[in-house]
Amino acid sequence: MSAGAGRDEPQAPGTKRAAADDMSWPAAIVAAVRTVLGRPLASFHLILAMAFFLTVFGLVMVLSASSVEGYSKEGSAYGLFTTQVTFALLGLVGFYVMMRLPIRLIRRVAMPMIAITTFLLGLVLIPGIGTLSQGARRWFVIGGLSVQPSELVKVALCVWGAHLLASRRRENASLRELLVPLLPMAILICLFIMLEPNLSTTITVAIIVGALLWFAGLPLRVFGGFVASGVAIAVVLALAEGYRSERVRSFFGAINDPQGAGYQARQATYALANGGIFGVGLGQSRAKWNYLPNAHNDFIFAIIGEELGLIGGLLVVGLFALLAFLGLRIAARSVDPFLKLMTATITVLITAQAFINIGYVVGLLPVTGIQLPLLSAGGTSTLTVLAMLGLMANAARHEPDAVAALTASGPARVSRLLRLPTPVAYHPTRADRLRDRLDQRPRDEQSTRAGWRHPRDKPQRGASGSSRTRQPTGRPRPGAGRASSYDLLTSGARRGSAGSRRSGRADVRDTTGVRRAARRAGEDNRSGRADPRRAADTQQERWWRP
Repeated sequence: MSAGAGRDEPQAPGTKRAAADDMSWPAAIVAAVRTVLGRPLASFHLILAMAFFLTVFGLVMVLSASSVEGYSKEGSAYGLFTTQVTFALLGLVGFYVMMRLPIRLIRRVAMPMIAITTFLLGLVLIPGIGTLSQGARRWFVIGGLSVQPSELVKVALCVWGAHLLASRRRENASLRELLVPLLPMAILICLFIMLEPNLSTTITVAIIVGALLWFAGLPLRVFGGFVASGVAIAVVLALAEGYRSERVRSFFGAINDPQGAGYQARQATYALANGGIFGVGLGQSRAKWNYLPNAHNDFIFAIIGEELGLIGGLLVVGLFALLAFLGLRIAARSVDPFLKLMTATITVLITAQAFINIGYVVGLLPVTGIQLPLLSAGGTSTLTVLAMLGLMANAARHEPDAVAALTASGPARVSRLLRLPTPVAYHPTRADRLRDRLDQRPRDEQSTRAGWRHPRDKPQRGASGSSRTRQPTGRPRPGAGRASSYDLLTSGARRGSAGSRRSGRADVRDTTGVRRAARRAGEDNRSGRADPRRAADTQQERWWRP
């Protein structure tokens, strides 16, 4: 071998360009996606595009699916479409308002929102005030437009629940103190909704509560108990009513009546089969000619599949999958606990409704009546979904990278066009910083210095076979760990005091909490033992953390 055989050969000028050209198209797509997502305002711009595209696409499909029914009932093919356009415009206004509101103001109005919407839920049940339609009393009729308060309560519950859990995190609430305000309110809302009756909205309320508790870090055993209880209650409610029971039995094959309980599901299957891969063309559906009931509402996905084919159906599925990715990405990148919980819960709610609707249209689930967000004809539903997307866009503008970019270089082109204010960076309180610092300590160090067992640690059995927790090995002598514990607590207080001086104010409540924690740590170390009550409180304080 020659001496220069191991050296790099000189490359021709176009070799690197040729290597770049030879990159496979999947790798090029991945690189382009990473480049787009790496921009500071990528999440915000994508949420804007998703909201606009889904709204326009939904209006087109509502016009196509409702034209026949509108002409046969009202003499105009544009009656239902005009109503949907009105609510879509109101929803875009709500989207813009929610996108502009300061985070502090949103949290401040969370409690009035849940109180007012719950009051409206009770008010709609009163005869003469609420409108009875198709055997259910769910709507207010205002100026010719029907407003459904059970849809409005979804937004209020997402915002109030996230605010409640984020606030209780700061107060170190126990499991019981955390669940008592949330679960009774959710149960009251579900009772009002079931009196309408409306099982589909009750299911969505349960999804909201489950998402809040899951992302708040509820222990898996407790969360599993709640899920099992919710499923059991849903089954009982589904079988209690006659028409719901027939739908469930028809889904499982207990009733074979193509003209009865299974008529809608069978006609939806026929419509999807008729569409094939590329569809029969926009506006050319046959199922909407009074073959498929509620074609413009609950079963609009069947019309999409018939007119646009498998390609159109996969496009809808991909859009909602992308929305789920964006929402969870915004939640993961947010530093404000309130924005984390609210964004993740809204994401789960919208995508769960979408995939439940698609599931029962294609025959994977029993028919529940849950609408396809922004695509089904539903005025109040469109309004609330756009408002929730506005909250997600607001959270996207408060990502750390987005705040830094907007603060450093000023508003971007879209922000200037929409006249959006510059977002304010999130500053945690002193108690939050202290709690996060304590959470970052190793578990064995926490157990050794504080003298308590972590809830996820299994108890060790002693020599006699008892299940009492064995004392941690290497326990320091009384008073040995006082300096380190006190320094850890007071260092957080000193940093918090510096932050308060910079902000020009001090948080007396947080300072009191830090002093109380330092005093407890000093008393435990001086006595040489851990206070069992404090150990139990600490275990309860840590249950919810993700």
